[in-house]
Amino acid sequence: MKVHSPNAKFELTTEMTPKGDQQQAIDKLVANLKKGVKHQVLLGATGTGKTFTIANVIAKTQKKTLVIVHNKTLAGQLYSEFKELFKNNKVEYYISYFDFYQPEAYLPTSDTYIEKSSKVNQEIEMLRLSTIQSLATEEKVIVIASVAAIYPAVDPKVFNQFRIILNTNGTYNLKQLQYDLVRMAYKRNDIELQPGTFKVKGDVVEIMEGSNDQEKIRISFFGNEIEQIAKINVLNNTVKEV
Repeated sequence: MKVHSPNAKFELTTEMTPKGDQQQAIDKLVANLKKGVKHQVLLGATGTGKTFTIANVIAKTQKKTLVIVHNKTLAGQLYSEFKELFKNNKVEYYISYFDFYQPEAYLPTSDTYIEKSSKVNQEIEMLRLSTIQSLATEEKVIVIASVAAIYPAVDPKVFNQFRIILNTNGTYNLKQLQYDLVRMAYKRNDIELQPGTFKVKGDVVEIMEGSNDQEKIRISFFGNEIEQIAKINVLNNTVKEV
């Protein structure tokens, strides 16, 4: 149900305009990027508008952008700011999905072995999946990340290979669809849909993507023909989009 928009562009959605030295910094950063300069440093005290300056650079260069910061708190702050500055574009949030992580350890003084343990935050995991999905399917994406982004994750190219493309009035074998969903690590749950699960009732398949718990995709079949694909609001079970 993701629609690729080749003509999409980054668009600043703010009435603010560059002030003081901001315009000079924007022009120089953009000019150097066009020349192929690989490294640049923007210096400024807290509150001088560095985020707004970079937002203008993104809008002028139209480049996919990764913003890496050193902790989750700052990542959350920048994510909120960029979402406001680019309301019509994909702004994604990519941080570690661990609420708690205890690596394995050995304490020689007491001859104690501590097993590795962790607690995963499902909401953050959905945001990470949303990030990878956007990178694989969209041209214009801004990713706000903590240093967790440098650790191995799913390659968008590999992620793209496992996409299922469905079209209304197209054909797709229902059993094959179930097989393909399982191959993508979806689990069948005919009782209660949760992110990363699907259910089948007759000729209707409902899927809840791993990156979203607010809506589900309902696919209605007639034999092997796809009669309808709809996005359904999970809270009230109403159709959001067909």
